[in-house]
Amino acid sequence: MNNKNNLNLFFFTLSSIIVNLRKSLRYLLIAFPMLVAIEVFSQETVEGNGYILATGRRLPFLYAISLVDALNSENNNSARAIVSRNKVALDRLDGQLLGDPANLLLSDDSETVYVINHHGSIDNGEFLQHGGRGQIAALNVNAAINRQNDRTANALLGHMDSGGFGAIGAVLLPDMIAINNAENNLTEDGGNSVSFIDLSTGSLRGKVELALGSPGFECEEYPVPYASPFGPPRNRAVLAPDPSFGCFPNPNGLAMGVSSAGARFLFTANGGTDDVSVIDLQLALSGDSGAEINRIPNHVGAWGIASTPNGRYIFVAHGGSQNQSRAGNTIAILDVDRVARGLYAEVARILTGTDDAREATHPLIPSVTPDGTELIVPNLRGNSVSIINIAMAVSGNPNAEVARIPLTRADGNPARPKGTAVSPDGRYAAVSGGSGSRPYSQELGYVYIIDLESQTVVSIVTGVGNDPYGLTFLSGDN
Repeated sequence: MNNKNNLNLFFFTLSSIIVNLRKSLRYLLIAFPMLVAIEVFSQETVEGNGYILATGRRLPFLYAISLVDALNSENNNSARAIVSRNKVALDRLDGQLLGDPANLLLSDDSETVYVINHHGSIDNGEFLQHGGRGQIAALNVNAAINRQNDRTANALLGHMDSGGFGAIGAVLLPDMIAINNAENNLTEDGGNSVSFIDLSTGSLRGKVELALGSPGFECEEYPVPYASPFGPPRNRAVLAPDPSFGCFPNPNGLAMGVSSAGARFLFTANGGTDDVSVIDLQLALSGDSGAEINRIPNHVGAWGIASTPNGRYIFVAHGGSQNQSRAGNTIAILDVDRVARGLYAEVARILTGTDDAREATHPLIPSVTPDGTELIVPNLRGNSVSIINIAMAVSGNPNAEVARIPLTRADGNPARPKGTAVSPDGRYAAVSGGSGSRPYSQELGYVYIIDLESQTVVSIVTGVGNDPYGLTFLSGDN
């Protein structure tokens, strides 16, 4: 009897062990892929390699795109490379998406991305006016590239006021953001300020008010100054003093230039006065009212702007002019050392996207390769991307546009490229494209990826917002 009981106990124990082993093995088989996935994601997060961040504009998401997935030929002309769509503002109470993400800046440690909401937390479908209050949204990068946060506000850290209306161009400084306010209260005209926003507090650290233009008629003093956020000091509609504009600079793009001696200048591309303002950064941060030290006449529609990595050259894209209501077709190159010496700064001007000086190609937001040798220019109306050899351009070589790459869409609509960015290794350029089309809930935007070695489009990512603008590459080397 005892032997029988012992035998039964042995088999019961053996059976329990086998069951537990099976359970353990099953849990291990389930957990192992998860552990591997967590480790892979952790490495991607820490290293930050292989992502493009793009603003969705009318569809207010910050899009995170896997570069590896985008370069996979099986994903070409699809949205499968999109990792996550991140809200840039909290929803309205009825659930409506809010925000107008146009531009973005990546922090030096690649941990935070600052998204410029051109018209703040608004409903793009209802807000048809220009001149909404500008806003800066801060998002955590690691959360933004997490697939689990798709279509959530989990990456959103908070908002900062831009200090004006129609925020667009921005430059990251060590502890603040310098940002252009291109418009004024409920109007596309009337912008004339550059704000300095403290990154730790969100407070206004300073403001430079740009001089008014000289259009050939008397300009009103408005909007210099007014008490934000309450708008103009007079109870009247804010309109241009003349249908031809020309009084207010309406600064669009913003770039930093550095002279050989280390002097730092901010350059604003003024679409309202068709010129470029030069701001002495040291004077601006000290509160000196004379911080705008120069105004450089330019071709029609100063809009996008960029600088070489060392800050020696500034590139001004002559896109759309608010002053003349027409588009340009050239890039102007400014020598910062000449600016520092008080000399006329423009050293070259070249056609982009065309060989016909009469054709308006509307170059918009250029970018420079990390080695400072090439300029990448999107031609909005030309539906192409130009690659310009900077040394050839500065020397006056008429063949400085070394490549002109056509951009197409599978649906037959024009590409309308707007923003550009170059990968930290200089291998790829990313170009945003597509016009804003209602309803804005449609994901109609494209991101083109260009191999700069072969000078060809190697991938197209679809479904990137609606009228996408700014974008950047995410890498641990940033």
